[in-house]
Amino acid sequence: MDFLGGFGTSVFAFIIVLSVLVFVHEFGHYYIARRNGVRVEVFSIGFGPELFGWYDRAGTRWKFSALPLGGYVKMFGDADPASTPGSDLPAMTAEERAVSFHHKRVGQRAAVVAAGPIANFVFALVALAVLFATAGQPFTPPEVGGVQEGSAAEAAGLLPGDRIVAIDGTGIQRFEEIRQIVSIKPDEPLRLAIVRDGAEQTLTVTPKSTELTDRFGNVHRIGLLGITRAGTENVRHDPLTATWQAGREIVGMITGTMTAVGQMIEGSRGTEELGGPLRIAQMSGEVAQSGGYALVWFMAFLSVNLGLINLFPIPLLDGGHLLFYAIEATRGRPLGARAQEYGFRIGLALVLTLMVFATWNDLVQLRVVDFFRGLVS
Repeated sequence: MDFLGGFGTSVFAFIIVLSVLVFVHEFGHYYIARRNGVRVEVFSIGFGPELFGWYDRAGTRWKFSALPLGGYVKMFGDADPASTPGSDLPAMTAEERAVSFHHKRVGQRAAVVAAGPIANFVFALVALAVLFATAGQPFTPPEVGGVQEGSAAEAAGLLPGDRIVAIDGTGIQRFEEIRQIVSIKPDEPLRLAIVRDGAEQTLTVTPKSTELTDRFGNVHRIGLLGITRAGTENVRHDPLTATWQAGREIVGMITGTMTAVGQMIEGSRGTEELGGPLRIAQMSGEVAQSGGYALVWFMAFLSVNLGLINLFPIPLLDGGHLLFYAIEATRGRPLGARAQEYGFRIGLALVLTLMVFATWNDLVQLRVVDFFRGLVS
């Protein structure tokens, strides 16, 4: 079975990568909670039974748990890792209320919750900035080196030597940015601003829809212009430019993810591209073997997506808590306990359904299902 190749490496890389990203996320919650005077009872990497841990001077239990598929920070006043309000909140003393998360002002609670996703974005920004300032950033001028016969680019009138400076109003600095935008918009007309012979003009091009199988065996439907680059190099930036370029990369990642999600919702993109822990584990192993540069980039990409997904307004996720706090700030009082309970139940059902669906996609894409079907056929 192909999916078992490098299994040990994949699992080890997956645990390391996910543990780092979960630590970053949860440390964001922890740090802002402590800054706002909240007592943190547990900081856990993983779920389930504790493997090992220790107490710090503030009384927080830092621990590693058996199931390395996430983590949590349990604050004083929480009934569980999902930060459900405890039943003993009304009976707390004044001293206990002072360090209880649920007795903090709505703005403080919102800051604590938002700090997790923000920490993921900051981690990605710092990681990519350091990468671009030390190892350099792949840089290819957005110049057309060649146009394939019968391609969308030829039909639109693109010529070798044209410099693409904007797509649908988005400025282009590197050839890689052209690929990022075009790949997620198959069969969608795009407005290209190009410079030809020193003069700027506008062309409309519709990328051809093409199915592509990546090295992990995943099939993607992408858009292609049918152009080649003129040349490539690796550019090392000063710290300020590196940070700016890292920010541009993160904006591109967010835009690409949100566009793909929107296409899945409207039905123009297949949901088989949704990957779960098995595919992330496989990709972690593959990327780890490709070298440190690819691994840092992969971690930055996952960190951005982890932060972004957690901001979705689904109860149980950070975005769901922020939605409740926004309602509380508007109403002047929180939602009732029953409404919050139903909200968390719905959120849990949605998250579990998504996890099951993504894991099923993993099993199909990694041909595990075909393997077991072969055993009984």
